[in-house]
Amino acid sequence: MRAMPRNTRNQSNTPNSRFGAFQPEPDDDAPKSKSQKKRDMTALQDLGVELEALAKDRLARVPMPESLSDAIHAARRITSHEGKRRQMQFVGKIMRGLDDDEVDAIRNALDGFKGTSKAETARMHLIERWRELLLADDEALTKFLGEHPGSDVQALRNTIRNARREQQLSKPPKSFRELFQMIKAALDQKDAANEAAAPQPAPDTDA
Repeated sequence: MRAMPRNTRNQSNTPNSRFGAFQPEPDDDAPKSKSQKKRDMTALQDLGVELEALAKDRLARVPMPESLSDAIHAARRITSHEGKRRQMQFVGKIMRGLDDDEVDAIRNALDGFKGTSKAETARMHLIERWRELLLADDEALTKFLGEHPGSDVQALRNTIRNARREQQLSKPPKSFRELFQMIKAALDQKDAANEAAAPQPAPDTDA
């Protein structure tokens, strides 16, 4: 009697195997690992936390389903730690039900806010640096006026003098804060002038 051929691993690739000739590639629709699922869930939960912490005007500009918006606003009204924790878990559950396009839209909005925040922070540091220089050295005022010729010279001098006196006498920093606002106004005025002077694109004559 002829011996029966032994089974080999190659038989799983024959047409008689479970998938036959249409055996999927290893990466096609492969299920996510538990660790990957956990990372995705954590990322979505963190996204929900970012939304809950946004300023009211920015939150209103984030595209999101009404159910998520309602859950976020409810979380913002809760003051107890445990109550907020449970509500944020609910927010995370809603986040996990969003499709990829909805999640991407939220991420893009948040990324845009972060870029704006960086620019605002850099500008604030510039204003603070100017204030520090103006209070420390009279020559700094000459330089400042050279870069911002539209500034009120006398008002700046008086405010600087008063702010220095406040520091010497340990008084409330009223003029110190006023100086910040004056510097900010001068920078804003310069930016507006530069924008107005920028060349405008030529009109489309082909229309």
